[in-house]
Amino acid sequence: MQTSRSNSQKFGWNFDHSYTKLPPEFFVRQLPTKVKQPRLVLFNQRLANTLGLDSEALLNSDGEAIFGGNQIAEGADPIAQAYAGHQFGHFNMLGDGRAILLGEHITPLNERYDIQLKGAGITPYSRRGDGRAALGPMLREYIISEAMAALGIPSTLSLAVVSTGEPVYREHVLPGAILTRVASSHIRVGTFQFASARLGPDGVKTIADYAINRHYPECASADNPYLLFLNTVIDKQASLIAKWMSIGFIHGVMNTDNMSIAGETIDYGPCAFMDSYHQATVFSSIDQLGRYAFGNQPHMAQWNLARFAETLLSALSPKPNLAIQMAEEALHGFLINVKRYWLSLMIKKIGLLSEQAGDLTLVDDLLLIMENEQLDYTNTFRQISHSIEQASSISKSQEFLSWHQRWKIRLNHQPESLQSAIALMHASNPKIIPRNHQVELALQAAETGDFSLTERLIQVTSHPFSSEAIEETYLSPAPLSDPPYKTFCGT
Repeated sequence: MQTSRSNSQKFGWNFDHSYTKLPPEFFVRQLPTKVKQPRLVLFNQRLANTLGLDSEALLNSDGEAIFGGNQIAEGADPIAQAYAGHQFGHFNMLGDGRAILLGEHITPLNERYDIQLKGAGITPYSRRGDGRAALGPMLREYIISEAMAALGIPSTLSLAVVSTGEPVYREHVLPGAILTRVASSHIRVGTFQFASARLGPDGVKTIADYAINRHYPECASADNPYLLFLNTVIDKQASLIAKWMSIGFIHGVMNTDNMSIAGETIDYGPCAFMDSYHQATVFSSIDQLGRYAFGNQPHMAQWNLARFAETLLSALSPKPNLAIQMAEEALHGFLINVKRYWLSLMIKKIGLLSEQAGDLTLVDDLLLIMENEQLDYTNTFRQISHSIEQASSISKSQEFLSWHQRWKIRLNHQPESLQSAIALMHASNPKIIPRNHQVELALQAAETGDFSLTERLIQVTSHPFSSEAIEETYLSPAPLSDPPYKTFCGT
């Protein structure tokens, strides 16, 4: 299908296409499928400015046409990427079944970002799917990804959501939409699995060399570039998972095709945030056995990374036993590093400016109390900084009062002032997160054409540590009368 070309000078696009220099098995060229009536319902002007795009020029019918796939930005070379993946433990050959990469946009600061249209139509990888996306899941990804970025969590970002004027058919008939996603890249663990399965060791080395050059050029000069690459990706993921755990985030679908080697949170499907703390918390309707429950996330990330390491074995060493030993040693450090990164974040949440022996027990004991008493995760940590003299404002249980006394003693032994500890807690504990019931209310309203709740939710979650007054409804967990919350992939 022929599509018109936009003027790159008018909008500020500056595309490059290094990925298309890879062997042709890694992608197919694919134009988006035109939609009936694209309408821009969300646009991230701050991100557009960061990318060096002309926000004003994009806030019109031309912008709608570009973000809706009806018009191709000048310099774009649209492709769908191939990859594989273990989905809930089962290996499948996959690929971009409803996403089309326009190209790699180079910013004025010479930073490289993928610009991808999600929900842009059928590709050769669609596997009998319709290639489309519903409005609700695309808004969810916009809301959550922007909130994650504001919380300081590495994440893909959302530039725009366009409604298509066309229905999509899932369990119900839903309004269609396309999300414009911005990412450091879309190279996944599953990309390496695809290379290993289809192209063998040479294909793995090709994509590894590309990923090293694009994301981790410091690895290229190492004695063993592929071993340093493996260790670097493992460390990036350890830091990322620790940050998820520190804010009560549950990804919900941690398949290997949803793990970016760039260390960004990617593919916000059935994701959610915990209200009351519990390690076994699951929201995803398809995760019936709790494979990706909150407390399982470090172990599942390690499992995914083991699959990544398997693809690299021949690159690590021509001696199979030595390669396996290298991979096992790299993977062995993952859970240790997650715990180390996590503890460094958690002690800040309780106002400790440096780590001492016994701090892990102090944190673990608090979490056990929170779990036993079903305390709200976000609010409890935020309230602690206001409860130094009044512990009973959080909980009147003897277990909590005893913990509170131990915590005060630990605070008082710090050389820094109490005010420094309080300031650290305020900077480490968000006041507001995208509460699941508030997200759901916003999505339901949007499906009727009312985007005011979505816009307000994005506004308040963009400043999660703000001390400004925010409506109580955004700070409180869902009413106890609400049914158990479930999320859906939206595919």
